[in-house]
Amino acid sequence: MKLQQGRQDLARRGLPKVDAATVDRFLNTTDEARAIAVLLSAGDPARFPEAIDVAVVLPELIEAFKGRLRAAVIARGAESELGHRFGVRVQPTLIFVANGETLELIAKIQDWSIYVDRITKLIDRPPARAPLS
Repeated sequence: MKLQQGRQDLARRGLPKVDAATVDRFLNTTDEARAIAVLLSAGDPARFPEAIDVAVVLPELIEAFKGRLRAAVIARGAESELGHRFGVRVQPTLIFVANGETLELIAKIQDWSIYVDRITKLIDRPPARAPLS
């Protein structure tokens, strides 16, 4: 029941699923919107029950940071490939990406204050400078 509720929450919030073929398009549109992309690599909820809790928290984070975050869920079949690309070692993990750079990984379920603190630091960070030629 909880698993189904978590999936319904994500679908109700309109979070797209991405895979290796579509993730870069999602990241590019997020960069164009000057937002930080958040990818959920949930893993198998039967093995990692916390995935359900993270799936419930993710839409709340998006709401709390009003337009500063855009989220997608990594399709189950793409978790291994994209997990390797973004450095995921633990399931479930929220992957924060901006301008092609993995900024932060937040694994497992955390206290709300930890999410808020770490995400606020990402949003408030100075913009990356272009390399000098």
